[in-house]
Amino acid sequence: MLEIPREIVDAVIAQAQDGFPLEVCGIMGGTGNRVASRYPMTNTDASNEHFMMDPKEQFAVVKAMRAAGEEMLVIYHSHPESPARPSQEDIRLALTPNVYHLIVSLENREVPVAKAFRISAGVVEAVEIETI
Repeated sequence: MLEIPREIVDAVIAQAQDGFPLEVCGIMGGTGNRVASRYPMTNTDASNEHFMMDPKEQFAVVKAMRAAGEEMLVIYHSHPESPARPSQEDIRLALTPNVYHLIVSLENREVPVAKAFRISAGVVEAVEIETI
C-alpha cells in the first residue's frame, strides 16, 4: 500500500488538469511507503502520448530529497486521453528500481482517476493508494 497525503494527490490532479492536453510528470519523495513531498517536473517531450523528464531537474530533485532525508518513492505522470494504467511504453521505460508509478487519467476530465503500480522487468502489479 502506498500512502499519499490528500493535498499531494490533489496537487498532482491539478497539475494534470493544468497541463492538459499534454502529459505532465513529476517525482514524489518520502520514506518507506509514505509520500512526504512532490516535485513537479517539465515534460521535455511536450507530448500527449509520452513524457521525458529534464535530467538537470531530476538531478536537482534527487539532491533536494537527499537533503530532506527522503528517497524517490514515486514517478508520476498523466494520461490525458487514456485510462490510468501503464502503456507498453510506460512498462518498457520503467527502469528505476523500487519505485511506485502513479498514473492520473483524464479520460473523463470531470472525474480524474489516480492509480499506482509497481513495474519490474515488464511485470505490472497494481498497488492500493491510501490518501492520508
